[in-house]
Amino acid sequence: MPISGDQLLAVLAALASPQRLRIIAALKSDGRNYVSQLAREVGISRPLLHLHLQKLEEAGLVTSQLELSGDGKALNYFEVADFDFRTHAVGHRQGRQIPRRFVHQIQPMKGVHDV
Repeated sequence: MPISGDQLLAVLAALASPQRLRIIAALKSDGRNYVSQLAREVGISRPLLHLHLQKLEEAGLVTSQLELSGDGKALNYFEVADFDFRTHAVGHRQGRQIPRRFVHQIQPMKGVHDV
């Protein structure tokens, strides 16, 4: 299903941060995690992590679920959402398509672990 221009901008803005790419990589490699543990793994404060996770969640790149631990503490778990965004440009002049070498595809998670 095609996404709107605003949705694409939100995704690209969310992916434009090296810290957010590290967060996605950590969640992808270790699976879902709760905020405190994820903050320790990524090496940033919980308040800053919350801001990054909010941006990623608004872009539809991560999802969250609030759960109660055995001792009654509320833990907010995050995990990477399934996503696959692709972009392409179509030339408007004389209805011609832009040559294939100028078509860009965004493949999530390829090379993110190298960040």
